[in-house]
Amino acid sequence: MNTLEQWLSAYAESHQDPTNKKIHNICVPVIFFVLVALLWEISFLLMLLVGIGAAWFYYNLSPQLGLAGGAAILICALIQAVFGFSVYFLILLFVLAWAGQFYGHKIEGKQPSFMEDLKFLLIGPVWVAEPLLRSKGIISGD
Repeated sequence: MNTLEQWLSAYAESHQDPTNKKIHNICVPVIFFVLVALLWEISFLLMLLVGIGAAWFYYNLSPQLGLAGGAAILICALIQAVFGFSVYFLILLFVLAWAGQFYGHKIEGKQPSFMEDLKFLLIGPVWVAEPLLRSKGIISGD
């Protein structure tokens, strides 16, 4: 298994263009939230199982990252529980955010990382949150 630094470095290779980075900084958190919210709407148990799986992936990279990832998933679920965005609205956000992502990669001139390995779908949110995670000591520059 790759280390967190290896994952982040590999992800960064196809995210060098400043416009693509800005698009990802918006679209990746939207997609993360929408996925949790849609899973919440489909089945609490499914959301819980997928969330535990994602948090476990993060935990294996770093215990602190596992806790942070689990907390982010919980926060997204609570936002959906409180505000109850409609499934149609969530799907619209999902489609628009992915369209933005692919547009960013068109600008970048490189395929999205997840085309190489689906685990990059879990690395994207960490890459976007990396400055915050480093400033809080959740991840370090190992």
